[in-house]
Amino acid sequence: NDYLGLAHHPALQSGAITAMASHGNGAGASRLLSGNFALLDELENAVARWLGFEKALWFSSGYLANIGLVPALAEEGDHIFSDALNHASTIDGCRLSKATLHIYPHRDVAALERALQHCANTGHKFILSESVFSMDGDIADVAKLRELADQHDAFLVLDEAHALGCYGPQGTGIARAQGVTPDVIIGTFGKALGSQGAFVAASQDVISWL
Repeated sequence: NDYLGLAHHPALQSGAITAMASHGNGAGASRLLSGNFALLDELENAVARWLGFEKALWFSSGYLANIGLVPALAEEGDHIFSDALNHASTIDGCRLSKATLHIYPHRDVAALERALQHCANTGHKFILSESVFSMDGDIADVAKLRELADQHDAFLVLDEAHALGCYGPQGTGIARAQGVTPDVIIGTFGKALGSQGAFVAASQDVISWL
């Protein structure tokens, strides 16, 4: 998954060594207590600026980002519309949320539109999709997803794990390449960026809630 060959780049290696020498190897506690690092705050702010969002939140893996994000946003009575080929971690997050799950055929925006039209007008609606799909490598029509989300008062949650660093201006992903902004972006440092961990980028309200 080291798409750009950065995992052994001297700048990343020396940066990791310097950080460990300055901050040690381990936080000693959760971030809510006393385990926060100033480096994490700097990283989150840099990610938010890079992608044009108000705020970002670091997670220790992409799996944890998805199972942490989806149940925090959606709950019983809400509706999630998920592409059939979304990653297993997204599916697990949907199940944990207890929201009503509508799985639409892979990249079939017409089927998604019909599902949204026939959905009960109760609760919140969330459209979940990858931008570059991890197994097939094909690309979602994010512009159309944004259009449908706006038409049906839904939140667009986009997993850009396999696109960031490789697509869009300055590697900012498929959404930026297609000229749209999702409500929430999930990204990872473990694909093109040659490191470890993941993040969610969104509004200040969403990140504060998470």
